[in-house]
Amino acid sequence: MSRSRTNLRPALRPKIVKKKSNKFVRFHADLFKRMAQSWRKPHGMDGRFRRHFKGTPKHVKIGYGSNKQTRFLMPDGFLKFQVSNVKELEMLLMHNKKYAAEIAHNVSTRKRKAIIERAEQLSIKVTNADAKLRSEEAE
Repeated sequence: MSRSRTNLRPALRPKIVKKKSNKFVRFHADLFKRMAQSWRKPHGMDGRFRRHFKGTPKHVKIGYGSNKQTRFLMPDGFLKFQVSNVKELEMLLMHNKKYAAEIAHNVSTRKRKAIIERAEQLSIKVTNADAKLRSEEAE
């Protein structure tokens, strides 16, 4: 079962180039525990970060965006496609070299097994094929 899943490869696998590897962090988020790390645009009237003073971190800009061809690509070269039932999986029949199915989190174990079985028949890669199945087999 697992052997057929591993040798599925995308048709094209371009090199993914990231312009910035670390995240943009909200200014002064490291100083206060109540402040989330997620990016917020600075609005302070006299703020040195908003005014781009020397020595302050980089701002979010459109130039840091990913290449259009490699945007949303997973490291294995596939694009994710969320699937909730077998019928949605059938849409990937002609696109199994570009998209990989990802079973939604709220799908039951019984339906998961049916989706995985049909995906093997259609030779579609499933990213989270062993999720929710391991706990039953261990018992």
